[in-house]
Amino acid sequence: MGIESFFRWLADTQGINVSVVYDAYDRAHFLYGLWTTAWLSIVAGALSIVIGLIGTALLTAPVRPLRWASRAYVEAFRNTPPLVQLLFFYFAVGGLLPTVRDSYGASVPLVSNAGWAVVSFSLFAGAFNVEIFRSGLEAVPRATEEAAEALGYTRLQALRHVALPLALRVCLPALGNNLVNLVKTTSLAYAIAVPELLYASSEIWGESMNVRETMNAMLLAYILLIALLVWALHRFERALRIPGWSP
Repeated sequence: MGIESFFRWLADTQGINVSVVYDAYDRAHFLYGLWTTAWLSIVAGALSIVIGLIGTALLTAPVRPLRWASRAYVEAFRNTPPLVQLLFFYFAVGGLLPTVRDSYGASVPLVSNAGWAVVSFSLFAGAFNVEIFRSGLEAVPRATEEAAEALGYTRLQALRHVALPLALRVCLPALGNNLVNLVKTTSLAYAIAVPELLYASSEIWGESMNVRETMNAMLLAYILLIALLVWALHRFERALRIPGWSP
């Protein structure tokens, strides 16, 4: 008896209906939701790192208005719920933008719901990354940069070749925690009908009436996805380990 046959038998005889295993349509729908969650996490995670680096550069800039702007951004996005931010971008900002015509001639929003999810989650995680990168830079002793400058490095070269590589090693654990949290935050995209894992699962259990089984399958999928991310982050930390700078 194959796996699909076994789970179909389990549904017919025991009432344990794990349709994402034996039903081709539910399985494809579930896997597409998992792929969408992974895609949102990767794109938003990469953009949040870029935003964090830019925000840190502005936060440490000698120009006071740039520091104020970066600080205002961090405080605004760290101190408001991510769901509120998502709904604000989707309804308030999205409602101000013009619509465009798709290939069928229908009027569609300029930015899709998935696009607004990426924007919102990137800015939300990026605000935390600003503080993470700033704390990493502050953990590098000033004497280390001064030693590099004494060897002929300019201030920018010392920052790029000495301070930043050391700061990255210091802030990797906190950065990893923020990226893991971002993966979980992507489930909020359910609120604006992005077909991620939670949205796909809710459609499956709404049609198949198997809330308990699909919920367990979704939980397992999140655990496996985050476990893969944590494993990759730990491998990266070990590859960059320097005695005295990493545990």
